[in-house]
Amino acid sequence: MDTKTLWQAVLGELEVTVSRANFATWFRHTSILSHEEGHVIIGVPNIMTKNWLEAKFHEDIKKTLGKMDTNVRTIEYKVGAAPTTAGGSGASVPVKRPESMPRKTSAHQTTLPIAQTFANNLNPRYTFENFVVGSSNELGYAAAQAVAKNPGTKYNPLYLYGGVGLGKTHLMQAVGNQIAHNDPTKRIEYISSESFTNEFIDAIQKKKNTAFTDKYRSVDVLIIDDMQFLAGKEKTQDEFFHTFNALHQANKQIIISSDKPPQLLTTLEERLRSRFAMGMTADIQAPDLETRQAILQSKANAQGVVLPLETIDYLARHAQHNIRELEGVLTQFLAFCELRAIEPTVAAATQLLAGQATGQPKLKPMTPKMVIERVASYFDLQTADIIGTKRDKEIVVPRQIAMYLMRHEMELSFPKIAQAVGGRDHTTAMHSVSKIDKAMDTDENLRADVTAIKERFATAF
Repeated sequence: MDTKTLWQAVLGELEVTVSRANFATWFRHTSILSHEEGHVIIGVPNIMTKNWLEAKFHEDIKKTLGKMDTNVRTIEYKVGAAPTTAGGSGASVPVKRPESMPRKTSAHQTTLPIAQTFANNLNPRYTFENFVVGSSNELGYAAAQAVAKNPGTKYNPLYLYGGVGLGKTHLMQAVGNQIAHNDPTKRIEYISSESFTNEFIDAIQKKKNTAFTDKYRSVDVLIIDDMQFLAGKEKTQDEFFHTFNALHQANKQIIISSDKPPQLLTTLEERLRSRFAMGMTADIQAPDLETRQAILQSKANAQGVVLPLETIDYLARHAQHNIRELEGVLTQFLAFCELRAIEPTVAAATQLLAGQATGQPKLKPMTPKMVIERVASYFDLQTADIIGTKRDKEIVVPRQIAMYLMRHEMELSFPKIAQAVGGRDHTTAMHSVSKIDKAMDTDENLRADVTAIKERFATAF
């Protein structure tokens, strides 16, 4: 058999024996470059894939190749000669690193046209290509791909649910980006339930109800995030109910995310919950160890950084809860190594994360008052500003960061957070934490602020 057929046969068998996360991450862009006199050269897209295949999967590859062709004796992995897939490829954005840090390598990425995607509130970074698939999300991933291929005809609505930072927004926007890529004429709208509510209220106040209705009932794909925040908003729920019906009857695709399955959204009207359950419901769970390792390698790859396998394993075992935590640990670790001009070894990771490996909250000994004081000090505010009623942006964002830290670092309940920050309603705390959670994905300045505040906590006691 020819080399292409041989490699397809090998991949077919490996796909059954390795996890989906590892297969999608390490085998997707590989091929056999040559097969002469028992020596096989396998083309790979970058040095990270080469290192990973040599260290983790070499024996599996050799065994499987040997079953297909008994003449195979030696295998070599060669960087930069593997074929690219549709969608193009690109190099990673240069990131300054000290000489002791690993050198950059090219990273395969698929980025959809920015003008096309941002017009619909879609982030072009969120694609299927850079979504790491594992046992925790494979059902949602498969359903999302099916929707992207045939919007409005299969799995309508598509309802994704799960905890914070598990990739629901990435997966939803990947569907929108892929549909826009396949058919640029499609009208796609991505929006959070909060923004939908705000637009609806604004339309009522300005007597533009018809324009609002026309906007959302004429789209081909409606993607709405954090449906749980429609709780208690009766008129908005009523408007969304009629919008849902209009789109569904016209075979337009609806994609929804929430933190709970439809039947547990008891604060929403029954008629909405029943419609959410009409289509495909998929649970997005916390990633397992192998998926976390693949995610870390993918994120490092995107920054042009090569991390030793043992370092990836250590970081993955440390950050166990969600993808956002993984990204935070990786960002903190790379900054730690860069500032100190040291190699990204397990020893360096241990030095940085000492005391955190047990998974206990880092700010456990602190009180909400201390969190508010540190955040206020960082932003040159008074504690009275944080717990007060002012709605200026320079106060609102620090206030939301304080609530975010209380939730993620102290594991306080939303009612307790709301009480600590001026006796607010618990839904305000939920909204604030969710808003910072999402902004952390795309706002580098915000991530830097949160990291700097955490470092102040670490050095204050």
